[in-house]
Parts: sequence; C-alpha cells; structure tokens
Amino acid sequence: MGGVHQTDIPPVLVTGATGRVGRVVVDRLLEAGVPVRALIHRAETAATLPAKAEVFTGDLTVPESLDPALKGAGAVLLVWTAPPETAEAVVARLAAHVRRVVFLSSPHQTPHPFFRQPNPMAVLHADIERLIAATGLESTIIRPGMFASNSLAWWAPAIRAGEVVRWPYGAAETAPVDDRDVAAVAARTLYEDGHVGADHVLTGPESLTHAAQVEVIGDALGRRIAFEEMTPDEFRRLSEGTAPGSVVDMLLAAWSAAVGQPAYLTTAVADILGTAPRTLRQWAADHATAFTEGP
Repeated sequence: MGGVHQTDIPPVLVTGATGRVGRVVVDRLLEAGVPVRALIHRAETAATLPAKAEVFTGDLTVPESLDPALKGAGAVLLVWTAPPETAEAVVARLAAHVRRVVFLSSPHQTPHPFFRQPNPMAVLHADIERLIAATGLESTIIRPGMFASNSLAWWAPAIRAGEVVRWPYGAAETAPVDDRDVAAVAARTLYEDGHVGADHVLTGPESLTHAAQVEVIGDALGRRIAFEEMTPDEFRRLSEGTAPGSVVDMLLAAWSAAVGQPAYLTTAVADILGTAPRTLRQWAADHATAFTEGP
C-alpha cells in the first residue's frame, strides 16, 4: 500500500473510532502514514486506540463538541450512530471546517429486493446524503451490505453453547462483507485521490443463504452446526427488548424478499483495494475464538 508523507496532508478525523469499522480505519490510515484524529464518545474507551492517534471526545448529539477535533482537519469519516435531530447541524459544521467527507451509509438505492424494503435507517442515511450534497463538500459514499460480523450477535451465543442455530428465512441469500474490507476501502478513499463523488456499494464475494453461512462457520470451527428454521413471529418475540420493533420488521421483510434471490454482488472492494474481498470462510477462520470462547 502506498504511504503518504505526514507533512503532505492535514489529519483525518474518524468518528465512531472505536466501532467495528472506525477502529480498523484508524489502523489503516496510520499504516499509510496519515495523521489520525479519533473521535470517541466516552473518554474511558481511549485506551483501545493506538498511541499514535490523537484522541478527542465529542458527541454527534452536541454538534459544537466536534469543533476542537475538526479544527485543522482535512477530511472526516462520518459514521452516524445518533438520533437524526442533529444531523443537519453536524454536517454544517463539517462543511465549515473540512474539505471532504466519506460517509458510511447503506445500499438503500440498490435495485435488489433485499434493499428495497421500508427501512428507517435507510431514510436517515438518505437524508444525511442529501445534507452532504447540499453543502458542496467533496464526498464519497460507502455502502456496505450485510456485515459478516453480524453473525457474532446472531449465531455465536448458540454456537458457543453447542446448541442448534435457529433463525428465520434460512433460504434468504446475502453476500456478507468483511468489516476489515469495508474499513480498508473507507481509509483508502479518505487519503487517495480519485474518489470524490464516488458511490461504492461493498459486498462480499459470494451469495450464501443463512443456512449456508452457518455451515461455513461450522467448517471453520471444524464441526457441524445444526440449523433449524424459526418462524418470523418467534423471531419477533425473541427480539423483544434487544432491538427496536422497526428494525426487526425491516430485517424480516428484507430476508423474506431475499429468499430464492441471489444476493447483489459488486466488485468494488477488489476495484479499490486491488485484492479480492475476503470470503465468509476467511472471516470465520479469523474469528473462530469468538464462536468458541465467552463473548
């Protein structure tokens, strides 16, 4: 990977710097010689970041709290993890301080039934994209599909306990993308020229049903994991208190629409990084201990 000289460029601010994408973006930028500012919500999480990153505490719900981190920065990775009310004020602040923004969005414009279901998160993402476009900021939109790491929340508890994995719509097909590939693409677009105005839908390399994904994880662990279909109503009941009803409805609608439909695949990861996207098998092998040891 071509490095850049620290003196050439102003620092990049990474919001959501301890999250599953932001944390890896911090590492990739530092490896490329890009000075990094890491925005965190709680000061106690600073210890999880590399010493070379300059750490700032700030909160997307308090737009003015971002000013110290933005002052003198050249670009921002925006990962929106807050309610929508302050989005307009935050984007206005970005535009006042920096030249470019890379926004971690979702594939809500993708012409595939999986992504065409009513989705409150997609509405928020589309609104933020409109706000960014209206400012005249140099922007790049990154749209990861289903994350491979979702399986840690979904299936790891049953797998660790040696139980059957029960899940709705076992025949629904998705193309899980490795968080590390998403982060590497985001980092590249933050410091490399040629990505202004780009809109990248990122997917893994293969379409796999839920049942097949559980099988792939089992292969990586060297054992067979039994999979059983669960009804949507049962999934709703079991999800009470763990996820908002609107999110549960959105997932069920998307999975229902994806049954018997090969997942939407793109070559964006390979096009940008010059290396093939990681397979779910690679991801599972690298995260095997998460399925065998306590969370």
